[in-house]
Amino acid sequence: MEPPKQIKPKTLGDYLEVMSKAAFQSGMSWAIVEKKWPGTREAFRDFDVLKVATLTTKQIDALADDARLIRNRRKIDAIVHNARTLIELEEQHGSFRKYLRSHGGFEALVKDMRKRFKFVGDFGAFYFLYVVGEQVPEYEVWCASRGRTP
Repeated sequence: MEPPKQIKPKTLGDYLEVMSKAAFQSGMSWAIVEKKWPGTREAFRDFDVLKVATLTTKQIDALADDARLIRNRRKIDAIVHNARTLIELEEQHGSFRKYLRSHGGFEALVKDMRKRFKFVGDFGAFYFLYVVGEQVPEYEVWCASRGRTP
């Protein structure tokens, strides 16, 4: 399997998009997520973090009925929560990147991310950190540390 494409995040929205893809993938096939992604990006206002963070209950209800995306209300709510958390962490640390690098290592960062963000589990955190260019263990080593097969 080919590794996912890495990016150089320029905005909080770039981080939100990668994190959202990981959240929507949880329990789903990547093929379904990829097929729905253009509509998902459009429905979530191109992952403009301020626009997502300020979605109203009525707007979230509309997203839960929007056929362009995976209609999982808990995941949609999680994306809004995660947008708000990204903003808070950027305000607290000066930048989201500084937050990511404030933990002294991969395992401590993953543990903190799993507490703060919704629908970001072990694999989602690994995927997210890899795609946004942060330090992660080799995939095979990470899998072995969790009793998984690469």
